[in-house]
Amino acid sequence: MGKWITRIIAWLQIVVSPLLIGIVIGLIIYYNIPSKTGLVLAVAVSAAGLITGVIWACGVWKKRETVEFISEIHSSPDLYKLNEKE
Repeated sequence: MGKWITRIIAWLQIVVSPLLIGIVIGLIIYYNIPSKTGLVLAVAVSAAGLITGVIWACGVWKKRETVEFISEIHSSPDLYKLNEKE
């Protein structure tokens, strides 16, 4: 059970990054075009960010583990070599 929870949290982390980019771009669009057209464009860009995130996260899930992908992004291999030099 715990494995699935961490996998789902990692999947959500992958989905959130393109979604946030889409939301920010959508807010910028709506700020510049405060009308129904701007709102439709903003929602479309945000939805595109969500769809991109879901496709990316599902692709990572199928190819390898999402937790492995997230831990690889957050690791710092250059810091591992500091102890070897000392």
